[in-house]
Amino acid sequence: MPESAPGTPASAPPTPGTPAPLFSNHPRVDSLSYDRKSMPRCKCFPMGAPTWGEPPHSCLNGFPAPDVSLTRKLGAEFVGTFILIFVATAGPIVNQKYNGAETLIGNAACAGLAVMVVILSTGHISGAHLNPSLTIAFAALRHFPWVQVPGYVAAQVSASICASFALKGVFHPFLAGGVTVPGPSATTAQAFALEFIITFNLLFVVTAVATDTRAVGELAGIAVGATVMLNILISGNTSGGSMNPVRTLGPAVAAGNYKQLWIYLVAPTLGALAGAGAYTVVKLRGEDPELPRQVRSFRR
Repeated sequence: MPESAPGTPASAPPTPGTPAPLFSNHPRVDSLSYDRKSMPRCKCFPMGAPTWGEPPHSCLNGFPAPDVSLTRKLGAEFVGTFILIFVATAGPIVNQKYNGAETLIGNAACAGLAVMVVILSTGHISGAHLNPSLTIAFAALRHFPWVQVPGYVAAQVSASICASFALKGVFHPFLAGGVTVPGPSATTAQAFALEFIITFNLLFVVTAVATDTRAVGELAGIAVGATVMLNILISGNTSGGSMNPVRTLGPAVAAGNYKQLWIYLVAPTLGALAGAGAYTVVKLRGEDPELPRQVRSFRR
């Protein structure tokens, strides 16, 4: 049995059957951003290749980069988007079928909780984008590779259509309640502006928890899910609270209702670009990598 180094207290062996700790001291891996230069803290994963004759850098305490194939990422993105669209669309359909049983609060909770559980369950695999507008915005700001954007968007669109036709089979003929269209008293300009603003809010929060080490990244699912709930509460009766092109596209295809579809394709994308760009502008600079990152909670 090897002896411990001088001055270092020997640690007792773990008791058989003792589970591993839930949270370790390793740096966290962000769930929504594929590339984080500040994540390793030690230079275990240099951006460039070593020069000729230079030994490769190694670090025993470094956090290993996950090796996830693109196929697995797209599979996780498909399943996650399917869950989101099925749940978020089922709420308004049930509300229509049972004469307002869900209410707006129930619809908001369905979407927000779905986003939260999908991020927590698949974020470490695919990043849990679930939204073409988010994927495009992250690629535009170099948080995500452009080469993977077509695959992600295809997975999101196909999952949305599959979930919508599944809902059509289960709740027929009440699918119309799940299609996001402007409310009776809302104009086209009002619906466009509202979708732009709420998607701006969403991407501002997503960019914070996904790309900034000061943010509470461990609680990304809760933060993003809560933002979705708030956005639907303020916009559900006016624009439908889509924030996501595939949230509208899939149900529209299944129901054959393409009314004002362009609003929900263009406004969320522009809002996502603006929201992600806004946080990038206000993000703090010059972080000292030697200082430990403070662990924060909702009790602050």
